[in-house]
Amino acid sequence: MKGLRWWVVSLVAIAAVINYIDRQTLAVLWPTIAADIYPDKTVDETNQIYGLISTIFILAYAFGQALFGKIFDWVGTRIGFALSIGFWSLATILHAFARGVMSFSILRIILGAAEAGNWPGAAKGNAEWFPAKQRALAQGIFNAGASLGGLVSIPIIGYLALVMSWQAIFVVVGLLGFLWLVPWLVLVKAPPEKHPWITDEEREFILSGQRPSDKPDDASDQVKEEPYNPSTCKLLRRKESWGVIIASAAIDPIWWLFVVWIPIYLSSSFGMDVGEIARLGWIPFVGAIAGALFGGLLSQSLMKREWSVNAVRKLVITGGSLIMLVCLLALSNPASPMAAVITMAGVLFGFQIAISSVQTLPADLFGGKTVGTLAGFAGMAAKFAAAGVTFLIPIITAGGKFSAAFVLGAGLAVTAMAAIWILCPKIEPLKPN
Repeated sequence: MKGLRWWVVSLVAIAAVINYIDRQTLAVLWPTIAADIYPDKTVDETNQIYGLISTIFILAYAFGQALFGKIFDWVGTRIGFALSIGFWSLATILHAFARGVMSFSILRIILGAAEAGNWPGAAKGNAEWFPAKQRALAQGIFNAGASLGGLVSIPIIGYLALVMSWQAIFVVVGLLGFLWLVPWLVLVKAPPEKHPWITDEEREFILSGQRPSDKPDDASDQVKEEPYNPSTCKLLRRKESWGVIIASAAIDPIWWLFVVWIPIYLSSSFGMDVGEIARLGWIPFVGAIAGALFGGLLSQSLMKREWSVNAVRKLVITGGSLIMLVCLLALSNPASPMAAVITMAGVLFGFQIAISSVQTLPADLFGGKTVGTLAGFAGMAAKFAAAGVTFLIPIITAGGKFSAAFVLGAGLAVTAMAAIWILCPKIEPLKPN
């Protein structure tokens, strides 16, 4: 089966689409759910409840990142993804039976912990199925899937709300994950070195380029080196690991700021109803898809021109961070709802350019048996930071004024960029001290 690695990454990208449809369902339906469950509360009061539930979800997501990072390293990519998507799909369906803060919170804990597996799983699958020079593109395809999920979820759920109850919508979107499991379990039978359907040429291409090199043509020499797979304690003693962790913790809340709050922001700041949000709320994710693909293609193009891994990763991360900085500051005073969503598209464009390279760093620095662990720790730190920002948003945006939130996001973009430059002086395969 030619090009098997592209079929694998496409399935992982589709899983990311489903992941975002499932998590965005509550955000889009929240005004309807709040009116049904809390008819006597004000908008600010229901937004605080939504912020609390969302914070609990992200905290569970944080623990799930570390948990599933280890699970993927223990059981492998195939079974790890099956466990992750199976549990999160079941949790999504059970949202139909939630009736208050407690039940929603319990289900968001299960959903968050299970959905978290998608990211360390993607990082590990990327390291297994792609040589170093194609990893940023593969990660970009995966991230484009997440962005596509954000894009399609808002209009799809918004229009479904016109013909279905909110309970029925949770059941429908939850079933998508179980459908995905069928082709995944059939196609991904084993890693590339043992897969019965892979061609000899593709197997050699993947395995000979597993270790990144300053000179991509020297991959045949690099594969002879023993990959560095330190223990968890030794991993956390390396400053490069902390560069990845801090950069992830700084950049990730910017994404969650929009994923969690776009519908609420448009409703609170511009008085838009569910139908109007469905018509405009998808636009920011167009920028995200474009950024994910552009960032991956740019990295691959520069690697083909024999740029070093270090130079490519830093250029792409810095460029994406600067785009975010400019657009976030511009969002503090948008002229209209259309101007706001277009500027948000600019933020998410820059975010996806940067994050595709940030997420490849574990595979650039360590051997395959450690990639999931570092990706999990970085993801956990990112989600703790995102939870803190999410909890803070209802406080600093009371009355529908989101300017302070966007200025905070601009500061986080600068922090992410600084962490890579200061703590990762040279991005290359590490060796034991």
